[in-house]
This record gives sequence, C-alpha cells and structure tokens, in this order.
Amino acid sequence: MLRLRAACEFFWRIFQRGPKASDSLLSQISKCVNEEQVFDIVGNNKSRFSEKHVGYAYKTLWQFQKEKSDLMRSVPYVRDHPQFLTLRILAKDKIELMDDDTLVNVLYIMLRFAVEAHDSLVERLVVEAWRRVERFDLKILSDFSACLVDQQMHFSPLMGKIADILNRKLDSIQSLRILSVLMVNVSSVISQNFGERLVNKTELLLDTMDPSDFNTSIRIVQFLQNIRYNYHPLLEKCSRIFISNIAHLNLDTLSLILALYQSLQFTNFSFQALAREKLSEMIPLYCDPASFVKLFVALGPLAGPMEEKQLRLVLQMMVEELTSQQALAVLVTMEEMNTKDLHLIKKIVSILYKYLHVYTPVELTKITKAVVHLRVHNSKFLRILRELLFSYLRKNVIPSEISRLVQVIAMLPSSHLDESGISRVESILPQCSLSDLHIFASSLSIWIQHDHSHLNNVSQKNLRLLPKLNAYGCERLQKASNLNVLWEELKYVHGEWFEEELLEETIVALQRLGDQVTHTNIINLSSFIVRANYLSTPLLDRIASVTVQQISKIHPLAIHPILLPFSVLNYDPPQKDEFFGACIQRLISHLSVFEPHVLVFLGFTLALAEHFPEDLIRAIFNVEFLAKLDSQLQYLPPFLKLRIYSRLMEFNRAVCLECPEFEIPWFHDSYCQQQENKDFECILDKKKKPLPYRSQDVALNGLPSVCWGPDTHHSMSELPPGAQRVALEFLDSRAFCKNIPHLKGRSAMKIRHLEILGYHVIQIPHLVWNSMELSTKDAWMKYLKEHIFQETNHDYNFYL
Repeated sequence: MLRLRAACEFFWRIFQRGPKASDSLLSQISKCVNEEQVFDIVGNNKSRFSEKHVGYAYKTLWQFQKEKSDLMRSVPYVRDHPQFLTLRILAKDKIELMDDDTLVNVLYIMLRFAVEAHDSLVERLVVEAWRRVERFDLKILSDFSACLVDQQMHFSPLMGKIADILNRKLDSIQSLRILSVLMVNVSSVISQNFGERLVNKTELLLDTMDPSDFNTSIRIVQFLQNIRYNYHPLLEKCSRIFISNIAHLNLDTLSLILALYQSLQFTNFSFQALAREKLSEMIPLYCDPASFVKLFVALGPLAGPMEEKQLRLVLQMMVEELTSQQALAVLVTMEEMNTKDLHLIKKIVSILYKYLHVYTPVELTKITKAVVHLRVHNSKFLRILRELLFSYLRKNVIPSEISRLVQVIAMLPSSHLDESGISRVESILPQCSLSDLHIFASSLSIWIQHDHSHLNNVSQKNLRLLPKLNAYGCERLQKASNLNVLWEELKYVHGEWFEEELLEETIVALQRLGDQVTHTNIINLSSFIVRANYLSTPLLDRIASVTVQQISKIHPLAIHPILLPFSVLNYDPPQKDEFFGACIQRLISHLSVFEPHVLVFLGFTLALAEHFPEDLIRAIFNVEFLAKLDSQLQYLPPFLKLRIYSRLMEFNRAVCLECPEFEIPWFHDSYCQQQENKDFECILDKKKKPLPYRSQDVALNGLPSVCWGPDTHHSMSELPPGAQRVALEFLDSRAFCKNIPHLKGRSAMKIRHLEILGYHVIQIPHLVWNSMELSTKDAWMKYLKEHIFQETNHDYNFYL
C-alpha cells in the first residue's frame, strides 16, 4: 500500500508538472520531493522568479501537505520558514501579472497555511480579485468565494457581488460540484426566491451527477441547513447517494452528515441504520480523545444498549484528558441520550468545572440546559454557573443571547433577576423578536409564581415588565409584513403567555398576510394552526385553495402536515372534495417515498376526516410493512414509539368499523387491554329504564368500560327487544377548538365509532358540567337523569 502511494505521488509530480519542463525553474520545482528543496530553489533564484514560478511554488508546497495525514502536516514550519517569507514578497510584487487562476490559487494556499486575513499580501490579493471578479470563470469564482468564507466575509459586499454573478449565470451552469460550492458560500446573502431557484437548479443537476461524488451531496445538505430549508425531495436524493457510498464514508463525513440532518430535523432510517452499524465498528479503533469524542457525538444518539455501554466504558478511561470543547460536546450528547450513569455525569461535570470561566455565553446556556436535564445537584458548580450567567447578562447587548441567558437562569433553582438584569432586559425589548419576548415572559412568569415577596422592588419590576412584553409583542405582529419572516419568529413560540396575550393578534396578522401563502410555506401555516388549536376558517380555506391550485408543486411528504389541521380540527373547506381528492391522489401516487411510521400517521389523519383510501390501507396492513415498521421503531424515542402504536391501533379500529368490506383483521386486543378507558355505559330498556344487570349500588365510575374492539357486536350479549346501550362521553377542553366550542376530529371519530357499535352517545361538555348551574351533586344527578332517561319523574340512584 505504501509503495503504491509513493508511486502515485511520483507520477503526480511527473505528469502534473511535466508539461512545464521547457522552463528550467518549473522543471526543477517539479522534481522536488519535499519542502526544503522548494525553498532552496526559491532562495537561490529570487531574481529569476516570475509570477508563474511563484504560483507553481505555492501549489507544490501545498501539494506536499495534502499528501500527508493531518497529524503529519507541517503547516507552521512551512509558514514560518524564511524562504516562505521570500515567496510572499515575490508574490506581492507580481500580483498584477498573475492570471486569474494563479491569483486565486495563491490566495487559497496562503489561507490554507493559516496566514492572517489582515496580512498585506492577503489583502492585496483580495483587492485584485475583487477588481477582476466579473471576468472570473465559475470555477475560479467558486474558489474565490471559499477564500472569502475562510476570512469570515460571509456578509461582505464582495460576497453579495459573487451572489449577483451567480444569479445572472445560474441557467448556464452545468457543474453541480462548482454550483454546490458557490451555493454554500453565498447562502448568507441570498433572498428566499434566489434560494428556491438554487434548489430547483440543484434538483435538475443532481440526477446527472456522478453518484460516487458524495462530497457534493454533503454541500447540498449544508446549503439547505444554512438557509433553514427542510426540503425533503433533495434530502432524500442526497441520502440515497450517501447510502450507496456508505463504504467510503469515514468518521468525519458520517458525523458531519448526521449533524446536518439533526439541525434540519430530518431522518432517513435506512441511512441511520447503516451509519450506526459502521460507527459501532469504529469504537475499538479510536483511542485519542479528539477522534473518540467525535465518534461519541455521532453514535451516541443512535446507539443501542450494547453500543452505549461500550461508549461509556471507553469514555470513562479518557475523561480526564478531555479539553473544554470536548467535555461540552460529550455533555450535550449525554443530555440527548438521556444518560442515567451518575458516576460518568459527575466526572464530566468535574471537567466542566475546571473550564467554566473559558466558555462563551452561548456555551454556558448549553451547559445549563444539560445539567438541569441530567439532574446535576453539585451546589458549588451550580453557584459558579449562576454567577457567570448573571455576569454575562449584565454586559451583553445581543437580544438573542440575552433571551437565552434569561431562559437558562430561570431553569436554575432559586435564581431571580436582580434590578440590573431586569434593566438589561427592558433596554433591549424594542429589538426583540417574538421568540425573545416569549422567553422573557415565560421566565418572568416562573419567577413571579415562585416569589411570594411581591412588595420588594425586584418583584414589582417583574410585574411591570409583563405589560411591556405584551405591548411589544402586539406591535411586532401589527407591523409584520412578510409571512416567512413572521414564521421564523413564531416557530418556537407557545405556552400560556402567548395563548392568552398574543394568539388572537397572531391570527389576525396571519389572515392579513394570507395572500403570501404558497406551496413553499403552506406547511408552516398548517403546523401553527394545529399547535395553536385555533379554528380559523379563512386560513384553512386559504390552505385548501393553495393546495388544490399548486398540488403538482407540493411534495408528497408535505401532504400529511397539510391535511393535519383539517382532520384534527374537524373542518371541511368549501372545496372539500377537490382538496381531499387532490391530496389523496398525490400521496397514493408516491407511497414508496414515505417512511412506515409516517404512513401510519397519514392513515390515521385521513381516518379522522372519514377518508379511507384502499391503496393506503393495503400498504399498511400487511406483514412486510409491519415488520419494517418494527425494525424502525428501535431508532425512535419511547414517547414516539408509544404514539405510533396508539395511532396504528386507532387506525386499525377505524378501518375495521368503518370499512368492513376491506376485511382487515383486528389485531390490537392485547394493546387495548393495557390502555386506561374512561368511557362508561349503561343499558336502558324500551321504556328508558335501566336494566338490572348490575347492582344499583355500583358507582358510576365502576360501570363496565365500553368495548372498543370491532368484534364488539359479537362479544356483547344480546339485548332484550327495544333495549339500548347508552355511552356517556365526558368532553373536556381538549375535545374542542380553543376559540370556539367546535368538536375536534378525535372526539368526533370516537362518537362515530360508538354509534356504529350500537351505542346511543350522550355528550357531556366540560363547560356545562363545570358551570355554576351544575355546581352541586343534586344538579349533576338531575342533568344526568334528563339526558340519559329523557324523563325527570323517575327516582333513580346514581353515585358519582
């Protein structure tokens, strides 16, 4: 292997540099085998060096570094060599003579050798490149954009100029590799419309790309992460490329892909399974902390019990060697893994304790969230952490950082903002987003609830701050003019303060911006409506209208979140048939793109709305699908597994009861027996009197639970002629929409199924049951008698 590599390096030098052999200096440089030989040529031939010689010398020096492993590279040695300084002086004198490729390549290599951005040569190279930028071909332009990123010039006017050139030349680009580099580098300065154009162009070129070029696919995913666009079609295509190249993906590549997916909240189970298998095989291979921590962060969230145990054992052996950043990465991953190993948690906390004073405010917020989640009770550690958070809060001026600091301070026990902290918050309120205001309001509410000394000045200031938060929130909503910008602020806003103070104003703002709803942001609006539990017919009608008009542009994976508010809130738009028909046709044509658990949710959502596509039902209720579903559940958190099982059971029941013609078997008896049931029944004869099949002394909450299986018709004993089963359904606040007493989809389906099973359903809304009119036991008894027996002159005994 080593001989083959040496041969490759030799032939690279011969054939890459050979054509320049007519130039004696170029020929000499091409025959060099190490940096010292290049430097000797530079030192002995300064007066003979042209711009071509300078460029070629730089290229050769960097090639030597590329041929070495990371540990063997000698960047500082080369950069600090006296002849490297000579080469820099020669380059500075010949900048204007360099061709475009040499100019940008010298700049690129200078930055690779960690020369500071304020170095005079680097500055002159950037200025000269800026002067020529309009004439650069796309390859040189992409390299130059990478140089600007290296210099932290993401938001510079020069990067904006490059984005403008890319915009003008986009249609002519045929190289996805070059396009992907430019996309990532200009992502900070592009508009949403331009971003969508780049995504569309990428989709066209991706099908023509060499499938072994996984680095280009990584850049595509990175671009989507940069512009915060969770575009599933492109992500799925990239995942297929990663899967086909899994044998060539190393630790660095796998960890990067998984981190990008996590940031985008995107999951591909096939890739996760392969990544987990490959990463698990690497556990014995890495003994140095840097590599192992990278492995721990990548594999930890995916690990099964056996892999997790191996990771913990290795980590315990090297925990004392961790740097500040490595310890932070491990702690955050342990939080994600929900680690219960108290001994290991204490060790990591002891390492963090040594470095607390070197962490940035953002890093301290991550530490605070993690230690609170992991239930760390080290009082000395928490005290110093609290002091540092307060210290940064008093001198910080960035609203997003101040809100994060306030949020985590509220998580710590016995922590309250002092007057200086409250003044800091108050001073930046006009600059705050809705998300920031929400964090402040939630934190203040916590402090007010736990603070009983309302007479002191700090408590009074806390109370006075809440109306200001409300006012700034309303003002921000009233001034909102861009739906996408507003969504970015609303994405993580929820809770009591928002619902009580800003929800109505938010709905008004969304309705005002309804004409901005398109296929690209329709999912955001749908998810907000579901989360808010708010039945806004103008917004839902707009969603339905846009969906019908632009169904061909909507990806099949977007159908479920679009359907969700209509099913959950039990609402049919005016164009009901066209809307549901278009959605169902779209998803049925692309069933293969859905992960099994998503299909389960999709089937249940359609069942809520009384739609039962046979193709979807057949796709779910078969042995192969259910086996695949079981295999994927191991990668999901427990709460999500439970929800999937529950939805599968409910969908199974809905199909059996409402579509018996499909002859789908009922296979959830054992699961149903494990679930708590809060429905009650009684049986009345034809005269509306209770049958004596139970003692009249049985309490109402001791009555038999309603039978929920589809075999109920066969399992329940026959009733006397004229008798009827009656089911009492207590409807709490969760059964209704937040803004109006409109019954939601799940409760409506439950009542529908009870009626199919032969029950007469009596609904008892919580607003009625808990009203002043029914404030006594006698009033409850009278209400029940009237609704169950439909008569008031019978003296029946009920026990509540």
